[in-house]
Amino acid sequence: MKEDKEFDAIQKIIGIKFKNLDHLKQAFIHRSYLNEHRDFPLDHNERLEFLGDAVLELVVTEYLYKNYSNPEGEMTNWRAALVNTQMISRQAQRLGFNEYLCLSKGESKDTGKAREIILANSFESVIGAIYLDQEYDKAKEFITNNLLVELPNIIEKELYLDPKSKLQEATQDKFNITPTYRVEKEWGPDHARQFVIGVYLDNKKIGEGKGLSKHEAQIEAAKDGLDKDKWEKVFEK
Repeated sequence: MKEDKEFDAIQKIIGIKFKNLDHLKQAFIHRSYLNEHRDFPLDHNERLEFLGDAVLELVVTEYLYKNYSNPEGEMTNWRAALVNTQMISRQAQRLGFNEYLCLSKGESKDTGKAREIILANSFESVIGAIYLDQEYDKAKEFITNNLLVELPNIIEKELYLDPKSKLQEATQDKFNITPTYRVEKEWGPDHARQFVIGVYLDNKKIGEGKGLSKHEAQIEAAKDGLDKDKWEKVFEK
């Protein structure tokens, strides 16, 4: 755990001076850290994450309701694209939260999907900490400045659409072909299986993805397959 003075930097970055610094500190404490530091005076961040998740959903929902007249289903998709793990973990990384995480020795070595989830949880925990320390308006300001600014890009680039659906719509429109997915490789124990899946158009590979489930790998393959430049190269062969 960093010293109190070392939290000055993160408070400047998020633009909030905490009344009770323990609220902010707790937001970065992962459960695993307490397993190795049983005398640590603060609790882990899961309760703050629970609170922050609710505040985040309310702020985003309120913003969409007040600023857009689109149908409920469309706004639900926008909200999902804003608050998903990948998006909020990226914001947490950008803000430098990674440097403040308190993790066990084992967790600190993991830089993959598990770290992405931990960072996303820390983002929600910080929201919970701000709400406790500064109440709703400050939490709303933090979310507006650090997450809602991404909304125009999400809408413009249609990032809210499911990649598999988006790819199918695009390839059917251009080639009248429905993409198919094939497992290229899989390894690891049952509880931590990993997959590499390729996506094909008429038996020609246009993308590949990796994931901890077949569904996750398919999503990543679809994202890769949405690169239209690859279509031209593949179909020129």
